[in-house]
Amino acid sequence: MARAKWAEDLVAAWYLREGYAIVARNWQCARGELDVVALRDGVLVVCEVKARSNVNLGDPFESITPQKIARLRRATAKFVAELRAGRLAAQLGGGDGRGDFSRVRFDAAAVLGGDVEVRESVF
Repeated sequence: MARAKWAEDLVAAWYLREGYAIVARNWQCARGELDVVALRDGVLVVCEVKARSNVNLGDPFESITPQKIARLRRATAKFVAELRAGRLAAQLGGGDGRGDFSRVRFDAAAVLGGDVEVRESVF
């Protein structure tokens, strides 16, 4: 758990450096969990974060299975519905909670050792 949080912290910091606003972290619903949700220029980005200390267990990106992608898409649909309905204002720190975006993009990030690699629009 500590490694996962640390990796998500690194990935969130990467998005902030790239000019994104972090909308949510570790958002959960019955459909699944979203690690990092960011927003920039009308694009809502959902990023799945995978961490490894080394490649002995394989490339972190390889652990994102079709089943995981399906869960992410279902959880994202729920997140977007809640966001559009204004029901996330308290969770997202105020405002109307609706966000201002025109499309959703799915990214994946791998933290290997201390290095962060973000792949955009991966699924």
